[in-house]
Amino acid sequence: MKILIVGSGGREHAIAASVAKSPKAEKIYCAPGNAGIAQLAECVPIGAMEFDRLTEFAKEKEIDLVIVG
Repeated sequence: MKILIVGSGGREHAIAASVAKSPKAEKIYCAPGNAGIAQLAECVPIGAMEFDRLTEFAKEKEIDLVIVG
């Protein structure tokens, strides 16, 4: 399962840490993420309020689940 987490704070870091424990998590992306999250997920330079870009990215990468922090 490909997962996109939207946000860049401590909440999103905790979500990424929990999601990373799942054997179903094939790939985790975080937009925009931060240095701590980068240890768990691939950070992409898209702001949390850039809805069109987030939608385009999700379609391009065939994201299965989006978690908005």
